[in-house]
Amino acid sequence: MRTLDFRDVGPRVRYLASNYGIEMFHEQLPRRMAPFVLYGSGDFHHLAGLWLRRAMAASIASAVTVISFDNHPDWDRRPPRWGCGAWINRAIELEGVRQAQVWGCGNFELAWPHRLFANGHALREGQLVVHAWRERQSAEVQNHFDCMSRQDWRDEFEAFAESLANANVYITVDLDCLSREEAVTNWENGLFTAADIAWAIGRLRDKAKIIGGDMCGAWSPIVCRGAFRQFAAWWDHPKVEKVSLNEARRVNLAAFKTIWPALAGEPSRAHNILP
Repeated sequence: MRTLDFRDVGPRVRYLASNYGIEMFHEQLPRRMAPFVLYGSGDFHHLAGLWLRRAMAASIASAVTVISFDNHPDWDRRPPRWGCGAWINRAIELEGVRQAQVWGCGNFELAWPHRLFANGHALREGQLVVHAWRERQSAEVQNHFDCMSRQDWRDEFEAFAESLANANVYITVDLDCLSREEAVTNWENGLFTAADIAWAIGRLRDKAKIIGGDMCGAWSPIVCRGAFRQFAAWWDHPKVEKVSLNEARRVNLAAFKTIWPALAGEPSRAHNILP
């Protein structure tokens, strides 16, 4: 894959960024980019809003469905506008995006009172649909959201893929949607396996038109610039055990080798961005 080195920019946009910071980063990107992007930690997932914007412009696609595989809903409506926990709002506000669906949520944000910070309007209007793990949620959350289980989720996803016949879709994968055995990340892990994600993408490729996609979520040391960004990242990140970089690379490379061919196919269709 073609590699773009933005490690000088990474600390300024990691975890959160201002509108100005995002647009400055956007200006530094090549005029033409490949439709598939591989990039850094899940702390940079808000950059998916840029990859989506570019993929839609390059393909002249409308009525796009965004499909996110993520352990977190990323629906937070609090400032800042650009943050890894809020980026799904930047996606659904783009003209031409029909809906965003998040598959594999298993964290506490779906429970009361944390979901007060969700984009309630988008949920009510069907612009945002969240599929959570029944095994990770309380009975109250299970009644509130469309929950699935390890036993039946493929049946539910199969029906969803069927509903997207000939539709335009954009796929984003955060490796924290995988179990702890299958991915080392900066956040809490979900319940998918890499084989699950490859299968799901295959079903989408069979039914819909994939205009682009991205993958992030591999662990990296947290390096942020600015006192507020450093404090916010320290406050919000889960306190995890010390990570061996070599072990993280070994585990995540195995997941990459399973998921990436299903998502992007030929290396010429992708960019590897170092943030």
